Amino acid sequence: MADTSRTDTSAESVAAPTPEEREWLDHRVETWVETYKKSMLTPVTLSLVGEHQPAEVSTIAESVTAATGWQITERGLYRTVKRLQDSGLLQSTAVAAPRTGAKRKLLTLTPLGASFLDGIRGNLVEVPGG
Repeated sequence: MADTSRTDTSAESVAAPTPEEREWLDHRVETWVETYKKSMLTPVTLSLVGEHQPAEVSTIAESVTAATGWQITERGLYRTVKRLQDSGLLQSTAVAAPRTGAKRKLLTLTPLGASFLDGIRGNLVEVPGG
């Protein structure tokens, strides 16, 4: 007789995942979450720059963590900022720090960046049933 425990879709009869299935499932979810974070870092960064502009990268890093709970590396954020600048979505201006005179970058959202962000916001979806 065939095992139908995995083919019956009623809520009461779905068996708990086996340890192997749980390991596979955990890996798949973790992989999806990492891909999601990498994809969403762009609109999150653009949105936060727009909200705090002109903004320093350190302010954006703190704001990303506060808004999302994600821990991002400084290197990862600088790469994202550089890519967004190269794409014309962000602009940076070097200004002298008040006490030391050291140069620091202030980020602003370009009109192209604002339009890009609007396009992303217009296409975001919520997962039903959550």
